[in-house]
Amino acid sequence: MHTFHIPVMGTGFTIDSPVKVAKYGISSVISLVDDSMIEEMRKYYCGIIDDVYVPIKKFDEDYRARRITAYLNLLDKMVKRDFEKVRSSEFEPDSEITKYFELLKDGSDLKVQYKKMLSEQDLDQKKKLQDELKSQMEPGSIDVNIMTKLDRINYDKNDVLLSEEFSDALSALRGYAKSTLNSAIVFSAGINRTLYTYAEKFEDFYANASGFIKKKIILKVSDYRSSIIQGKFFAKKGLWVSEYRVESGLNCGGHAFASNGFLLGPILEEFKNKRNELAASLHEIYNKALKLNNRKTFENPHELKVTAQGGIGTVNEDEFLLDHYNVSKTGWGTPFLLVPEASTVDKETLKKLAESEEKDLFLSHVSPLGVLFNNLRNSISEIAKKERLAKGEPGSPCTKGHLVTNTEFTEKPICTASRQYQKLKLEQLMALKMEPEKFKEQFERIVEKSCLCHDLGASALKKCCINGDDTKFKTAICPGPNLAYFSKGFTLAEMVDHIYGRINILNSKVRPNMFIQELRMYVDNFIQESKKCLCEPNDKKIKRLVEFKDNLMDGIDYYFELFPKMVKESQDYRDQAIEELKHFKTKLEDFMSENASIFPQLATAPKTI
Repeated sequence: MHTFHIPVMGTGFTIDSPVKVAKYGISSVISLVDDSMIEEMRKYYCGIIDDVYVPIKKFDEDYRARRITAYLNLLDKMVKRDFEKVRSSEFEPDSEITKYFELLKDGSDLKVQYKKMLSEQDLDQKKKLQDELKSQMEPGSIDVNIMTKLDRINYDKNDVLLSEEFSDALSALRGYAKSTLNSAIVFSAGINRTLYTYAEKFEDFYANASGFIKKKIILKVSDYRSSIIQGKFFAKKGLWVSEYRVESGLNCGGHAFASNGFLLGPILEEFKNKRNELAASLHEIYNKALKLNNRKTFENPHELKVTAQGGIGTVNEDEFLLDHYNVSKTGWGTPFLLVPEASTVDKETLKKLAESEEKDLFLSHVSPLGVLFNNLRNSISEIAKKERLAKGEPGSPCTKGHLVTNTEFTEKPICTASRQYQKLKLEQLMALKMEPEKFKEQFERIVEKSCLCHDLGASALKKCCINGDDTKFKTAICPGPNLAYFSKGFTLAEMVDHIYGRINILNSKVRPNMFIQELRMYVDNFIQESKKCLCEPNDKKIKRLVEFKDNLMDGIDYYFELFPKMVKESQDYRDQAIEELKHFKTKLEDFMSENASIFPQLATAPKTI
């Protein structure tokens, strides 16, 4: 119904978005990381709709998968019920069905039919047109996300290690696979072969005889090469990847998986040029696997979509992605954090978001995963962390443990944001008797980690008044830099109207083009990585930096040719973008020149092919 979707945001900010927006035909994605929060939300919504709630307790048999299945089934039930209420309402001013059609993109087939119905004077013909419109309505999809690297092994109540199928990721996949949903699962953060192989066990991921796939597979990717590798992995198992969701490595919200200098524009260009080739090569492998497993083969490839997300902020940017790169949809994430009708953000955090400026939004190292994380400087979580540190109590209680990865001090993995780890690590640091400057640097690196698996879900639990005392909920939030150009709360209609160009809700700050913003972040990231390498340079690090630099330079050259093609933008806008490209190219060249004696390869090495 729409040319945009709402991507997953944190563990809790889109946890109930389908209940809010799917009835209007808008698709959204929920995280399957936090099963305890999912269970709390199921209890909450059972109370809202007066449905029977039977708790699934921790350490009940297969509790994680069962919690996820039960919640997804509840969402499916609620969305279907609410959608039918919308469809059965009357075409009157301010009615739900009127809202459904008014939200649609102008010029879309259904919107054109709707406008025709409104102008029809003959009552019998008007009723006929209304029935035709109702027959074409569809709810938005209830999609889910698994962050593939979050695959903690689990133990039973007697502390006995459970088998592999009860790991976090596999349990989440099983929970989704057993649900009633007809939607898609998004795999993000790279390949997990064990997880991908496990999908073979569930029939809903396979195409039926007519080619229909009840549960589609979406890969969130940041380059073309990884798309081929992962797509082939699934194809060899007779599973089709229905969508490649291309996301900017840095200009996004949440965890930021920086690529080696691959910029969004060139990546989308490669997908545009090779999409048919990709579909054909995967289809051949796919059919061989189907035949080997005695399944029906297909003469033509199934639909293969390419979508894009990461830092989109204007209708011109949105339409350029749709038109120039032929993407099927765009993802608008961070701006929807300011839309209570679409996301779940507590009032205090919503106020902080609306008042935030560029300086308040930064790429941090707070994630226990060791991955860059988009952060808000004055979030409740950040303030609480600093207060604990001031009291001499670094670290957080580890109540959920989804991000446990470290075995430096313990046999069982623990989280680097936990009190247990930071106490042990700081004791180790004290014993080293370092120079004050070095000590301070190492100290801050240890204590900057935050409890994300608890704090990212705090907003939803706080807003829904779950567990009473909301003072224990220390909300962490992960907006992208795009947030700085949206400065208040918005209605769903306002945000959708902005996306489709019917209104403009940006504030008065000068906003760079999304590609320029990403380039700025990558140039800064390259310089930071290079400075780290100055301390302990080696051939492997140097080689990576050379490739990083070459990819950035290739991307800049690509954008010099691209920006003049943005004909919907003003000439001044395009001229300014060109000047910004020159600035960042000069910044890179100056940095390489200044460090030529240490990194001669940065300036002289030939481009890697």
